[in-house]
Amino acid sequence: MGRLSFTLCLTFLVMATVTFGVPPKKSINVPFGRNYFPTWAFDHIKYLNGGSEVHLVLDKYTGTGFQSKGSYLFGHFSMHIKMVAGDSAGTVTAFYLSSQNSEHDEIDFEFLGNRTGQPYILQTNVFTGGIGNREQRINLWFDPSKDYHSYSVLWNMYQIVFFVDDVPIRVFKNSKDIGVKFPFNQPMKIYSSLWNADDWATRGGLEKTNWANAPFVASYRGFHVDGCEASVNAKFCETQGKRWWDQKEFQDLDANQYKRLKWVRTRYTIYNYCTDRVRFPVPPPECRRDRDI
Repeated sequence: MGRLSFTLCLTFLVMATVTFGVPPKKSINVPFGRNYFPTWAFDHIKYLNGGSEVHLVLDKYTGTGFQSKGSYLFGHFSMHIKMVAGDSAGTVTAFYLSSQNSEHDEIDFEFLGNRTGQPYILQTNVFTGGIGNREQRINLWFDPSKDYHSYSVLWNMYQIVFFVDDVPIRVFKNSKDIGVKFPFNQPMKIYSSLWNADDWATRGGLEKTNWANAPFVASYRGFHVDGCEASVNAKFCETQGKRWWDQKEFQDLDANQYKRLKWVRTRYTIYNYCTDRVRFPVPPPECRRDRDI
């Protein structure tokens, strides 16, 4: 290889390293009590292995849930979850971030249970300024009730990325320049819950929860939080621009991540609001930037 060719090749590699995104840092497993506390039906949360693992229990009387101790303005948030096994129709296991006011911002994972043998459905949604209606649904490429899998959110000034086991399944870019609100100045708390939603969750409410199979159990561990902690009213974080998830390489996905995202969309997506011409005759403006259309 000539010196010029070698120099051009090296320059390209350096540019690729700087320009493209990289996977989020590996999440750190910590005890439940470090970052979270229960919020309702305390007797329906079971603690195992010194609090490094918790079980949420749903019966015909109540479900249960927990939330983060802090509020965060950007960061990387991860949970390892093993979903309700067997006939889980009507149940919803949720993991989401939400701000505290009426025009709230929200970033949602919702796992919709199903009849035995039918796949779980993972629904994601993004609310900005109190407006959602950005549902996407996928069938997971594995049985999420058989073992723990990682579900995480990367949120910075440039994008929100949903990951399943480090595979990006959805991206929501900052599109304020084309008139789309983006969560950037309202801190959010992290929530998770297991509850009964058989009025809508499974086949639009046609499949009801079979209480003969109760109690239903969703298992959690990991409890990773790496965010910019702020008061509920704070609109700016003093470490903004200084954390790893704020850096240039996390402003976009890289070519391989977009390839994996396309794989999810092609093989496993069963609903995408961006392609729903009944609800949205004109595609929402962010859809093209997010490469959904």
